[in-house]
Amino acid sequence: MHEMSITVAMMDAIIATVGGARVTEVRLEIGTLSGVVVDSMRFCFDLATEGTTLAGARLVVDEPSGHARCRPCGAEFTVDDYIVLCPACDSANVEVRAGRELRILSVEVSKECAAPAAAPNP
Repeated sequence: MHEMSITVAMMDAIIATVGGARVTEVRLEIGTLSGVVVDSMRFCFDLATEGTTLAGARLVVDEPSGHARCRPCGAEFTVDDYIVLCPACDSANVEVRAGRELRILSVEVSKECAAPAAAPNP
């Protein structure tokens, strides 16, 4: 399941940016053609954030649909699969213009700092 590695990489990037601030919300953009299963990402997020400054944060996911443009005839259309044929002329010579997004849109942090981690016993 590659969603876990994507989630951990996303968490690392957020923590590197916000430091010790407690995160209350993370907004992602995951396109329908990105190859990421949003429900799996939510599950991984809940597991991976335990014990971190992201624990308990709300995960909001925007899922833009796929859009393509036919190179020969110029038709623009919505796509929901990786195999794309132009609905106007049946050409496979299409450019996918949207739907593969996978990015952090925003991170909301609390005004209060997260509790410091307990020091390990010697």
